[in-house]
Amino acid sequence: MLKRIVAMTFILICTTIAWMILGTITTVRTYQFDGKLKKAVGQLWGTAQQQQAPLLFQQVKKETKVRTTKDGQVTEETEMRTENYPVILGGSDIKVKIKLDQRKKGLLWYSVYRVAFEGKYLVKNSSAEAKNYLFEYYFPATDGVYDNFTMKIGGVPVEDLKPAAGKISELIRLDPGGEKSVEIAYQSQGMDEWWYNFGKDVSQTKNFSLVMETDFKKIDFPENSISPVSKRETPQGWALEWSYTNLLSGIQIGMKMPQKINPGPFVSKVTYFAPVSLFLFMFLMFIITAVKKVNIHPMNYFFIACAFFSFHLLMAYLADLVNLTLAFVISSAVSIFLVISYMRIVAGVRFALVETGISQLVYLILFSYAFFLEGYTGLAITIACVITLFIVMQVTAKIDWEKQFSGGGDR
Repeated sequence: MLKRIVAMTFILICTTIAWMILGTITTVRTYQFDGKLKKAVGQLWGTAQQQQAPLLFQQVKKETKVRTTKDGQVTEETEMRTENYPVILGGSDIKVKIKLDQRKKGLLWYSVYRVAFEGKYLVKNSSAEAKNYLFEYYFPATDGVYDNFTMKIGGVPVEDLKPAAGKISELIRLDPGGEKSVEIAYQSQGMDEWWYNFGKDVSQTKNFSLVMETDFKKIDFPENSISPVSKRETPQGWALEWSYTNLLSGIQIGMKMPQKINPGPFVSKVTYFAPVSLFLFMFLMFIITAVKKVNIHPMNYFFIACAFFSFHLLMAYLADLVNLTLAFVISSAVSIFLVISYMRIVAGVRFALVETGISQLVYLILFSYAFFLEGYTGLAITIACVITLFIVMQVTAKIDWEKQFSGGGDR
């Protein structure tokens, strides 16, 4: 009995080393080209977009005295200079529609999206004299693509748009007490996150409203972002609203795109935890054979361990060719077929199907499937371990272990 335990332990250690090598290779394969692939996806779809709130300045002309020195003579001239003073927008009414379009490259999924943006900003002159205002709109990304871009001032389209340094600047003339709206609309695309920024520091915003519609249910808000004031579920996703009368905040509005389970990290994680799976299986099989007095040689355990390893090996190289779920199913079927067809010859059809087959289903297939349950994987594995311990304790309570280890229990 003791020799058998030592042999099984040696098999477990050797298989663990093989799994560690496979897990490392899969991790390297996953991230070796991640930077290059992500850059390629970014070039096609754009990067995370950060739509900055427009800046508004009141233009004031001032007389400035300028001294110049020429040939030892100092002359003083008066110049009219235009200075810009920041003012607050009278209101912001924004509508955003985001459609998710995830793409797979190699062993990773990238969460790309399409966004339709419509913003209506109010510029007001509350003074008793006519004023000039400078309206500056900043593009969310300087290297982005903006289809059907339109800009209207007072309902009149701006025909000659002149973007420069990632922004468009337009001069607006307002009569005393007058106001005009500036409307901006476009369709674009990005990756991972979409943001609406009020400003770099704590900034003031008046009469602000942003309604965001998504075509996905799994919404998440990035760190340092404001939660919506209200949300309503729609047939496609969610309608979220941020509405403020007078907001002072240094925190922005953001939406994080849902992430699919990435095949590479998933396979690596399952592979690194595989020794626990094999240990539980071998532990249970050891107990079952001791109770039922079935003679399973360590070499039989070696071939079973190889069949377990084939599950992870096959899935590691199928995952970048087919859907992860399909790769999981194919690898499971192959591994179960290997073990059951082998144990049918070793210990009979019933033992292969019942004791061995069910144990492999629980400790290899369901154990690995638990990694699909993000956030509950550890709990699921812990419950499986506790249930296994309970069953083993109940079944072996009356076994004479002294007789087993002295050799009287071997057959």
